[in-house]
Amino acid sequence: MLGFVPPLPQQPGRPPSSGHMIVCGDDALGRRLAVELRFIYGERVTLLLPPGRDANNPETPLTQRGRAAALFGRMSAAMNRAGNGNGATGGSGDTNAGVEAVRIMEAPEPSDDVLEEAGIDRAAALALVYDDDERNIRAALTARRLNPRLRLVIRLYNRKLGQHLEELLDQAAAVAMPGIDPALLDASTTVLSDADTAAPALAATALTGSSKIIQAEGLLLRAAERPPPRPGEHADPGLCTLALLSSTTNDPAGAEGSDSSGDEAPQLLPDERAVADAAGRGTVVLEAISRADPARPATRMGGRGAPLAQIFSRRLRWSALGFALAALALVIASLLTTEDTALHSAYLTVLDLLGMNDPAEGASPARQIIQILSGIAGLLLLPLLIAAVLEAFGTLRTASSLRRPPRGLGGHVVLLGLGKIGTRVLVRLRELDIPVVVVEEDPEARGIPLARSLHVPTVIGDVTQEGVLEAAKIYRARALLALTSIDTTNLEAALYARSVKPDLRVALRLYDDEFATAVYRTLRTAHPQALTRSRSVSHLAAPAFAGAMMGRQVLGAVPVERKVMLFAALEVAGHPQLEGHTVEQAFRAGAWRVLAIDATPPADRNPDLAALPPFDPEGDTAPPPSGLVWDLHPGYVLRAQDRVVIAATRRGLAELLQRQRSAVPGR
Repeated sequence: MLGFVPPLPQQPGRPPSSGHMIVCGDDALGRRLAVELRFIYGERVTLLLPPGRDANNPETPLTQRGRAAALFGRMSAAMNRAGNGNGATGGSGDTNAGVEAVRIMEAPEPSDDVLEEAGIDRAAALALVYDDDERNIRAALTARRLNPRLRLVIRLYNRKLGQHLEELLDQAAAVAMPGIDPALLDASTTVLSDADTAAPALAATALTGSSKIIQAEGLLLRAAERPPPRPGEHADPGLCTLALLSSTTNDPAGAEGSDSSGDEAPQLLPDERAVADAAGRGTVVLEAISRADPARPATRMGGRGAPLAQIFSRRLRWSALGFALAALALVIASLLTTEDTALHSAYLTVLDLLGMNDPAEGASPARQIIQILSGIAGLLLLPLLIAAVLEAFGTLRTASSLRRPPRGLGGHVVLLGLGKIGTRVLVRLRELDIPVVVVEEDPEARGIPLARSLHVPTVIGDVTQEGVLEAAKIYRARALLALTSIDTTNLEAALYARSVKPDLRVALRLYDDEFATAVYRTLRTAHPQALTRSRSVSHLAAPAFAGAMMGRQVLGAVPVERKVMLFAALEVAGHPQLEGHTVEQAFRAGAWRVLAIDATPPADRNPDLAALPPFDPEGDTAPPPSGLVWDLHPGYVLRAQDRVVIAATRRGLAELLQRQRSAVPGR
């Protein structure tokens, strides 16, 4: 096991050998990705950081370089403790043996000279994970020109632009290298979004009994968290058990399990014996497989009523209904007291209401009384019409303004922050048809136009100020999602919300893992009856970016407490632990499990399993059937031409990829 990695001095020379990985970033994702590649996959990494402090955390005294070095040191020390403790990570599973320390460089921009100094011409892959989309695009174009064979992984928030950029860079690689293998070209450029990767997991933390969704070829893999069975009950294993939750999950003083939790930690991909012996533990099971709906027009995020409900207030609608009932009563009274037909009685009543009829001087007393009552009711019609006109004009004038939380709202989720992450989580929550109230301090935030166009109730104000959370109806909410970019703001909002509603479900976005653990323990101790979760976006997104750096399609990441389980698509060829083995033999507890096989002929396969089938607005064309076979016979022998969908731990996927590299010469 590699020893402690000290803070590294600036190293001006090029890397001594080729095949290394370059990571360029300016926030936590870049540092997390370097850790993932270095300590999980055992790759040589060059990390390019901007000089100075982290722009997203200016209050932190450490520079970007200092924070990265400290993170590498903590990771190396933690791995040494694990390796020297019980030997669980030693032996042939050591993915870090012989790996050089991470090389840290500082530069304000990834220019030609900087990339050449980092060894771009001999690198295997480059990750561009700056927070600025334009900087990533500019660097990607430069890198493709300097090394057409380079595998690119680009972080972009704009999904449509990402699709076009991916096609452009792959075309540039094909022009620069005529006759390139299409299989290699498929992995040449990958565009990912940390917001899209983390949003489903963040949204799921706010919901009781919610499912984690992974998409593959138009199908949904639904991983559901289930509580421990009661005495005398047997837990339903679903299609398969993906994980056993931590034994401290139900302990108020216990923390969420992580890699450092020992025997109390959650167990990913357990075998049948471990599941049978896990009394009192919750589980994460593969619950169901269903077809995903293709992309369709977004549903309205406002009320569900008729269009009139969007224009006129409820009070005005009730007033109009009362007036209509009064007019109907007058028509019935006229019909009963006179010998007129129903149509003529209604006609006379309308004239009376509008004050257009002649006085009923020679008529019966009943007719005269009805006419007087109709005149009185007609007096009420004028202010009703004026109110309707004023409300209609007011609605049109404020159509582009933010909607306020309606009266009587309850059972909703309060979402703090509408940045990149908050906006994606908002979309995810509305896709699940969950009512949301947004709190945002900046009226020009990225997600404000989306909230305005989709009529999501929004409160503009500083969440740390008194009265802001009350305006969001926090006392009637089901959960709080604190997703601002400032840890202290998220913590302060969570503490205040718990003081208002002690049993409120709370999920916080926190960067520092040790700080998150301390916060979790304190909140669980103070409010044992309420659920508390803390999540790091970079921790959730880094495994998907690392898998793309290795040239593999990671379909998604499912958080299991403070661990992460990956779903990936792999070709069986070149993986000795899979090829020639049955499905049952290929399963390795705690490492990987084969979930599905793509039965489509290799020439007809969709290279992107995560893509949805095209949407047919007419509904005439049925989506093509999926080639993925989920009901696998344990005795099926995996062949070299098969493509499989696996669930794997981070180390399990790293071991599979390392075995493939060692089995393919020159790779």
